[in-house]
Amino acid sequence: MFVILVYDVNEKRVAKALKTCRKYLYWVQNSVFEGELSESNYKKLKFELTRIIHNDEDSVIFYTFRSTRYSERESLGLKKGGDNNFL
Repeated sequence: MFVILVYDVNEKRVAKALKTCRKYLYWVQNSVFEGELSESNYKKLKFELTRIIHNDEDSVIFYTFRSTRYSERESLGLKKGGDNNFL
């Protein structure tokens, strides 16, 4: 599955969230990641993030797609993150 993840995490925990997300996905912009994940790695990522975030302060959103066949990625302005982009 293809995943886009965005988060808004307290600065006390942002480094841990960043490190965890980068283990599974490609960083494309501040607090935004994307990439292909197996179902098991998707579950591992969610589990690891639940151990980092505080539900009363932080937010993580996952957008999942079965395929990138009908999708397109377009960006404007300053390019951030790595050079590895899937869309």
